[in-house]
Amino acid sequence: MEANKKTLRHKNLKKLLRANPFSTDEQLATLLNVSVPTIRLDRATLGIPELRARTRDMALAAQNKLRSIGRKEIVGELLDLELNHQAISMMKVTGEMISEKNDLARGFYMYAMANTLALAVVDTDKAITEVGNIKYKVPVEVGANLVAKAVVTKHRENKFFIFVSVKNDGLEVFRAKFIIANMNEVQEG
Repeated sequence: MEANKKTLRHKNLKKLLRANPFSTDEQLATLLNVSVPTIRLDRATLGIPELRARTRDMALAAQNKLRSIGRKEIVGELLDLELNHQAISMMKVTGEMISEKNDLARGFYMYAMANTLALAVVDTDKAITEVGNIKYKVPVEVGANLVAKAVVTKHRENKFFIFVSVKNDGLEVFRAKFIIANMNEVQEG
């Protein structure tokens, strides 16, 4: 009976990490109703690295796929990239990103994070932002760990329609809709 519970827990642990590879051991322990040491033992048994190593491995794999912009141009840290489909990046809000007057993150950092992620997802050597429709939803303070996800919602001719959502602890703080043009496929007319 105990072996069946353990097998089921291992299966659920893998499923949770596929859904959200950024889950901490504490979050996983809560979701699976076990202790943090149990999660660590399960991860070791299954050969699943700790969060920091998972994040680093994902970032290295994603950066090797980049085509439309350089690695240093990404605002934040690129963690996952499926060209022409989706991408994920992460950024910690630091003191340099905060407005002196109100102690809130300056919006252009979130815009730059979202825009560079939208550019990164397009599988081409030359891409430009043609249109950006943005909305700041919730103020962000220093120390926030922002996670952005870009999804290609439509591809027509040389245009990619991309939705980007930026979240802080699961709460959407910024969203954008971009039209990115693949300049290698510009239609003459």
